[in-house]
Amino acid sequence: MRRFLISSLILLASIYNAYSQESGVFAFQGVNVLPMDGRDVLQNQTVIVRDGRIDAIGAAGDTNVPQGAQLIDGSGRFLVPGLTEMHAHLPTADEREYLEEVLFLFVANGVTTIRVMQPGDPFFLQLRDELIPDREVLGPRIYTGGPTLLGRRVENPEAARRMVFEQAEAGYDFIKMHAGLTPDKYEAAVEAAKEVGIAFAGHVAPAVGIERALAAGQASLEHLDSYVEYMLRDDVDLSDMDAGFYGINVINHVDEAKIVQAARATREAGAWVCPTLTWIANMGVPKEELLARPHMAYVPKRVSGGWVRARGRYETTPELYTLENAPRHAEIRASLVKAMRDEGVGLLLGSDTPLFFNVPGFALHDEIDSLLAAGLTPYEVLQTGTVNPAVFLEAQTEFGRIAPGLSADLLLVEENPTADMGTLRRPLGVMLRGQWLDRETIDARLGALAAQYAAEPEPDIDSSGGRGG
Repeated sequence: MRRFLISSLILLASIYNAYSQESGVFAFQGVNVLPMDGRDVLQNQTVIVRDGRIDAIGAAGDTNVPQGAQLIDGSGRFLVPGLTEMHAHLPTADEREYLEEVLFLFVANGVTTIRVMQPGDPFFLQLRDELIPDREVLGPRIYTGGPTLLGRRVENPEAARRMVFEQAEAGYDFIKMHAGLTPDKYEAAVEAAKEVGIAFAGHVAPAVGIERALAAGQASLEHLDSYVEYMLRDDVDLSDMDAGFYGINVINHVDEAKIVQAARATREAGAWVCPTLTWIANMGVPKEELLARPHMAYVPKRVSGGWVRARGRYETTPELYTLENAPRHAEIRASLVKAMRDEGVGLLLGSDTPLFFNVPGFALHDEIDSLLAAGLTPYEVLQTGTVNPAVFLEAQTEFGRIAPGLSADLLLVEENPTADMGTLRRPLGVMLRGQWLDRETIDARLGALAAQYAAEPEPDIDSSGGRGG
């Protein structure tokens, strides 16, 4: 076992060294470009990348290729912007090796930017500002919130204000709201966030409710949290019910006429929504089926074992989860996302990974499929993971499109994703701010991880469940 692990580490080190020492000038030749600026595909282009940024785009026969550039054959292939995972979680610095493995899984799946919603480890600031930009760690661009404002951890309104001030001072990108906040704690946090000019995003606690969160100016609402309660029939008295897991216990009391009302109110408030349809729908899929999915090979057994145990606690706790309501729950949530699209709500691509069988990177492609099934077009789904996150994060001049001057966060894929979104699942190569990983490099490291995890002993662990993160 020890010899195997040492061999794996040597292989990973050699892959990373090759990755990090490549030339700073690249030329994608003969490639079809999907710039995500509203235009059609630009056919047969040469795209020059220099020092991590897109330097030029032009017709293949008319664009000069700098001497010494690394040539990448794009003939008949398609170049699209890197994807953004807008609801990610990371292991803490205490699990440094696993943390770096998770970051790689994002990159291997074409994810070049992530918004980290939890747990707010100060080490994430170092990753964001130094280790990843300086190429000491291979990973996507990071935006991160601080320690979450979870109801039971926030003693009173003054404590909420203090947490906001401390996190703004530390340099976090936003404040993460979580479950269990009472209206007075929530409003104190909102007031403090507005004082220091930091965005706040996350859950909508039942006691807070959708109307209060929209009125407060919450930047993004995650998981469609508390929307079911907002859409209940007027004659339903929640004081006699436990709404359960994202409203699943009361889903049969929803007034479908309120779906459009909820979408319209969200659009009028200017709030963005990250639905995370997949991980919540996974709760209605048998554990055995989830565990059999191929990408579970890239999950340590202690992690997948924790998912199984946490899932079991939901299944045996009726006040949390009514299993027979799962199909209706998924249907209403998908209808709400479609209504939000129709009403012009800003939608963000996110999978809430790695929670409940959502494998980092791979789960984002499952979320793409969920959004397609909800009625979005392929181009609209691409917008949720490219242009929309850049707009939301006020980074339109940094990423999200393919244009000169922008960061070279790029995916080379076999087919036009607006015709076949499945092509995004297996990129021919990923460029991460001007650093190129070809398919062979990606597969070699994925293979090493799968072999490492397969050799692990079965753990005897317990893992706490939760409402998502």
